[in-house]
Amino acid sequence: MFLLGNAYFSIDKMKIMRKILILFCLLFSLLSCDNNTIKKPNKLIEKDKMISILYELSLIEAIKSQNINGGFSSKSANEYIYKKYKIDSIQLVESNKYYASDIVEYKKMFDEVKLKLNDETLKIEGKLNKNTAPVSTESPHLPVSDMPQVQ
Repeated sequence: MFLLGNAYFSIDKMKIMRKILILFCLLFSLLSCDNNTIKKPNKLIEKDKMISILYELSLIEAIKSQNINGGFSSKSANEYIYKKYKIDSIQLVESNKYYASDIVEYKKMFDEVKLKLNDETLKIEGKLNKNTAPVSTESPHLPVSDMPQVQ
């Protein structure tokens, strides 16, 4: 027996209390980890379609961050997305919330968006490099004697 405050406890009572405390903590942790996943919306946007929407929204955000208006507002950009993919704002928000509830899957979706953005960047850079002719230091039109000489 030992003294804790004004109460005496035996070793056996401490073991029982420890087991009860462990059981209580275990039960509390199991109950607190209740599966609070978002319910699948009735009009869930298909995963591939959602990836395409996220890709286009990323492009729109990039345009906005560069202050490239291009003659459209945020509202018209959103309307474009809704019309192109035949969805409404509520459907987009609910689908996004549903997909975001599974962090691992949502990250995979954004990895696909990132891959699409990188592929598009490489295509554009390839076209730019193809259209840009290398600068020649020799001029085929002027004879060497007519070229200005640096002294």
